[in-house]
Amino acid sequence: MENSPQSLEELIRSSSHALVVGVGGGGDVVGALAAARFFEFCGLTFTLGGLSWERYVYDPVPGPRALSEIEHIELIHPRAGMANSKTQTRTKVHFAESKMAEIIGRDVLLVDINGGVRGVVEGLEMALERFKADLLIGIDVGGDSLAQGGEKGLRSPLADSIMLAAYAEMEARGQRTLWGMFGYGSDGELTTQELEKALSVIAEAGGLLGAWSLTPKVVAELEQVIQQVKTEASAIPVECARGAWGEKKIRYDERRVKLTPLTALTFYLSPSVVFQSLSRPARSVAQSTSLEEANEALHAMGLKTELDLERERYREAEKTP
Repeated sequence: MENSPQSLEELIRSSSHALVVGVGGGGDVVGALAAARFFEFCGLTFTLGGLSWERYVYDPVPGPRALSEIEHIELIHPRAGMANSKTQTRTKVHFAESKMAEIIGRDVLLVDINGGVRGVVEGLEMALERFKADLLIGIDVGGDSLAQGGEKGLRSPLADSIMLAAYAEMEARGQRTLWGMFGYGSDGELTTQELEKALSVIAEAGGLLGAWSLTPKVVAELEQVIQQVKTEASAIPVECARGAWGEKKIRYDERRVKLTPLTALTFYLSPSVVFQSLSRPARSVAQSTSLEEANEALHAMGLKTELDLERERYREAEKTP
């Protein structure tokens, strides 16, 4: 295929330092660590990252936190900063990335998506320059970033769409980028059939660049990590790597997840191919300069987002005496 993306091994061989970001917030940083260990095995150094957006059960204030709302953070850019073990919101909520920083003994990047796609791109550019990183990797746990927009189970398209559009923009600017799908339906949003169909579309367009499975060594490390960094979606692949099979309910029994050895895989994809050939949600938010603008773009597609759900729950909690 003419002008097709580089193969996974070519991208790795031409790089020395990877910035690996969990693109969905919360426990996605655990999936990012799994990927980072693979690239470390391949000879690269890495910096780990995630979003300043904790799940509602930990931070009841809706939406991602602006970096100005965060204590003990080293700013790189208004939309990107380094979290340490003490990093927390003003309401004393620690991020998954704060706990991860303590576990791995190094600071973890926090990306603030309140500035929409434009803000993310600017923040990532400054972070890449700061770390002298030459490979940018985004890890989506569960795979809902591969949604086209009409899937019945889609519940959290906002963060993934903003990040995917930002990564596609970075790739278009010449930055070496990878999009990783870890967990194969482990968040209970897209079905395995929907994911397999999406992967086939990406593969046909030349965007399936490679894959890698969890190894026993990485599984053992993640088992220790998830004792401190609470996550359901990133824990499912670890269970599957140990032989879990069948079906499991997550998110307070609201979603069902299929357990299969394939869940231990990370598929590496070209962000621009996913963006162009598949993701209508990401294309709809591509010009956004704020979170609200991106959210409204998804509303125009008929989509309800994780921000809407958090706001509903917050309003309901305020009514409760």
